[in-house]
Amino acid sequence: MSHNCPFPVRSTDSRLCYRTGSGLGFTLSLTLVAILAGYAGLGHAASVNRPDKTVEIPVSSGAVVGWAKGRLLVAPRAGLSDAEFEKILKTHNVVPRGHFRQINTYVLELPAGVSEVAIMKILRKNRNLKYVELDMAMAPAATVNDPALSNSWALPKIQAPVAWDAANGSGVTIAILDTGVDGTHPDLVANMVPGWNVYNNNADTSDVHGHGTSVSGAAAMSGNNSVGSAGVAWGARIMPVRIADPDGYAYYSTIAQGINWAADNGAKVVNISYGVSGSSAVQSAAQYLRNKGGVVVVAGGNSGVLDNTAASDTLLSVSATDSNDARTSWSTYGNFIDLAAPGLSIYAPTRGGGYANVSGTSFASPITAATVALMMSANSTLSPADIDTILKSTAVDLGTAGFDPYYGAGRIDAARAVAAARNVVAADTQSPVISITSPTGGNVTSIVPVDVNYSDNVGVTRAELYVNGIKVISDDVAPFAFAWDTAPYADGAYLLTTRAYDAAGNVGTSPSVSVTIGNDMVAPVISNFNLKNGMTLSGGRQIVSASATDNQSVTRISLTIDGKEVSVANGGSINYNWNLRKTAKGAHYVTVQAWDGAGNTASQSVTVYK
Repeated sequence: MSHNCPFPVRSTDSRLCYRTGSGLGFTLSLTLVAILAGYAGLGHAASVNRPDKTVEIPVSSGAVVGWAKGRLLVAPRAGLSDAEFEKILKTHNVVPRGHFRQINTYVLELPAGVSEVAIMKILRKNRNLKYVELDMAMAPAATVNDPALSNSWALPKIQAPVAWDAANGSGVTIAILDTGVDGTHPDLVANMVPGWNVYNNNADTSDVHGHGTSVSGAAAMSGNNSVGSAGVAWGARIMPVRIADPDGYAYYSTIAQGINWAADNGAKVVNISYGVSGSSAVQSAAQYLRNKGGVVVVAGGNSGVLDNTAASDTLLSVSATDSNDARTSWSTYGNFIDLAAPGLSIYAPTRGGGYANVSGTSFASPITAATVALMMSANSTLSPADIDTILKSTAVDLGTAGFDPYYGAGRIDAARAVAAARNVVAADTQSPVISITSPTGGNVTSIVPVDVNYSDNVGVTRAELYVNGIKVISDDVAPFAFAWDTAPYADGAYLLTTRAYDAAGNVGTSPSVSVTIGNDMVAPVISNFNLKNGMTLSGGRQIVSASATDNQSVTRISLTIDGKEVSVANGGSINYNWNLRKTAKGAHYVTVQAWDGAGNTASQSVTVYK
């Protein structure tokens, strides 16, 4: 019996669904599917909270329309124990209901009636968590505006036919994360490979909406088959990964898991015709694919207004242009836009075997993704960073000279990009750069969040934390961040360093940061002192002995006579041979003082007479 699996989780049998269990490793049992609100279908109105300040917008806009009711996406820092993570969650009565293993991100179930935004804001203050975000609902970034069967102007505009002299996409698989694909369409059937339905957790990737079929065709309609037209990469393979409900809505959670599945099943290019650039979970999944040599291309969105989303190192976001190389009025703009591509009246297949002219950044995205496939087909040694650089450096500069928020680096040029790709000789010898930004020194206690800045000419794939030269935490999931538990360490000074690795094995090491662990709040105790208050000393010499104990260890002990330190020793005991012949008659003040590794101190003073 099939069922909707709202939080697909990698299980031991390689299927994406839930297993029954408890605790942090626990995944959703079938009975809970009926309990959780809004999961009869992820796009149903009951399952979406619409922000108060967001106006109602059509499905075709590609904008954020709300978030999943009763859940959040959370990633703990590398090194944070399950027990500590569970303690954080229990404080707010939230429960982990799914785990995306590849990006170490948990899906949290919130108590009924609790505000997702309120809990998110509280959890974001906990520095032991990498990120906390709403599971946003995204509408596909496309519209169908003309049913006439006409050839697309986009192919000659980006010089795709010239690029085909060198490459057609053969040998490359493009994963289409969308509403499914009509794999029986005459212009698609020859290029189809098996995919996965993340939304329903099964192998049925048929198109339940229509959007995914048109997106697939823009990327890779078959060529030389005497049917319809051709996609930009007509020799590439199409891997359908359904991430959306029947209404076309997809969530950050299904999108991230779709990228993970595609990466684990051989896709080198992933197209997402939804505006997802602002999601940390999606960016982490994109980095997972990049670590395997792949590239994620996403739609810039169809809101037609400024979007202040930050630029991403892991996603290529694309705006839409018309046949005159002008940005369409509905194409979203902002500093997150990397490139532009044709997106108005794109000739594409439709569900059921037909064709139509379609518009939206939904089609600028697969045209760009297909150009990436052409480049990979021409040169299989290209790194993701090579592809980013080549696409931007060969793009046709539009708008303001250089980068601008409307066109990014410019409108893609497939012929120039493929020509440049063929000339690249991959030989990465440059090491990553990494530094510790927090802590910067001083005293630390308990669980210490360790933050790093890192960069590389290709991309950082792993970061490690070292304490006194010994590796203690490894993080394989970007953004890299650590939670160092100091409980097993004795109080005292330690040197922190980090290392960053790229896919070629190059390694960069950070400068060291010195910190002092001060978990111990208990001072030492002077346990033995052979001088007593009021004692009279006689003879030529007096042996002075003292010792101290501590709940951990005494690191230093000293002896002071009349304000002058006369002896110091490491450890918890001291002996001093006091020459009384050189000591004046009268009262003398003798103090013994002890320190532990945390800097706690204890002392005992006596007055003696000669």
